[in-house]
Amino acid sequence: MLKKYLSSFLLVLTLLIPIAIAIDVSEKVDKFLRHADLSLGTILKDYYLNFIIIYGNTFMPLALFIAVIFFTSKLAENTEVIAIHSAKISFTRFLKPYFIGASIVTFFALIMNHFVVPNSNKTFEEFNRKYLLKKQLNENYLTNINLQLGPNDYVFLKSYSIDTKVGYAFSYEKFEGTKLKYKLLADNVRWMEKDSTFKLSNYKKRFILKERDLIQSGTMLDTAFSFTADDLIYVDYMAKEMNSIKLNDFINTSRDRGVSNLNVYLVELHKRTSLPVSSYILTFLAVSLASRKRRGGMGVNLAIGISLMFVYVFLLKIAEVLGAGAEKNSFFVVWLPNIVFGGLAVYLYFKNAKN
Repeated sequence: MLKKYLSSFLLVLTLLIPIAIAIDVSEKVDKFLRHADLSLGTILKDYYLNFIIIYGNTFMPLALFIAVIFFTSKLAENTEVIAIHSAKISFTRFLKPYFIGASIVTFFALIMNHFVVPNSNKTFEEFNRKYLLKKQLNENYLTNINLQLGPNDYVFLKSYSIDTKVGYAFSYEKFEGTKLKYKLLADNVRWMEKDSTFKLSNYKKRFILKERDLIQSGTMLDTAFSFTADDLIYVDYMAKEMNSIKLNDFINTSRDRGVSNLNVYLVELHKRTSLPVSSYILTFLAVSLASRKRRGGMGVNLAIGISLMFVYVFLLKIAEVLGAGAEKNSFFVVWLPNIVFGGLAVYLYFKNAKN
């Protein structure tokens, strides 16, 4: 039965991916043809190889659910499930091969989610930003950067060049509670790699005192801050392009600085574990639904199963959006779809175990 579990899962997955590729090719072919310098080899290597990894990982729960419903319904139709029950084999023992299969899929999915997919996302998104977006983005030029250095310290830049390590319209602000106490402005700021300092051009310091403001200005200032040039290039979309070790380090560093809302990054981190663990929930849910012989046969089971999958995917997307909001418990929100469907799986398990 374990062999059927894994072979059915791989069969459904290999059927879904070519369909996804065919749809994507029909949508993107005109965009590919716009770029004379874009070779077929680059498209296959940088785009579609990573497309298969990313969407194969995304389709994994759906493929697993459909596969388990498919072959378990077939067992039920052939009265093999009835024969197993007649042989006094408990429903729990009947589920053992499914549990082993789900463990294999979960282990593989965890490695993919935490380490392989982020690297694929990086190459895939770089290709997208370079060739497929209507408004081409300059990979080496970032705009409207803000960075929180601590509970009361903030840095703002209108733009920053990654190549030259020069930022423009620089502003550093220090607060006490809600009151601004110090502000440093500069036309541009350059990162000095050799001594890990910043060189500010045409700067102005403003000290907000009780009775008056004190202003100092100059043409050049060498100073140090509690951040480096690399800290300026983190943007929200980079969450899915960092493996979990780097992502966790970034979250911890940001927390130490007092950054209040890291939910975009936390949602991405929690999602990488919650999605693979859903293999257990969806497997047991599919078995519980399909192990009984129904009027209408496999078609009814597949219809119910696919409907439930649409609900599950819908809940996942809602959880992702809600979890990214400030003042939300991102861990609970991301795991909520698994909690809901896990409860349903447990209910159906005990219902089947009694019969």
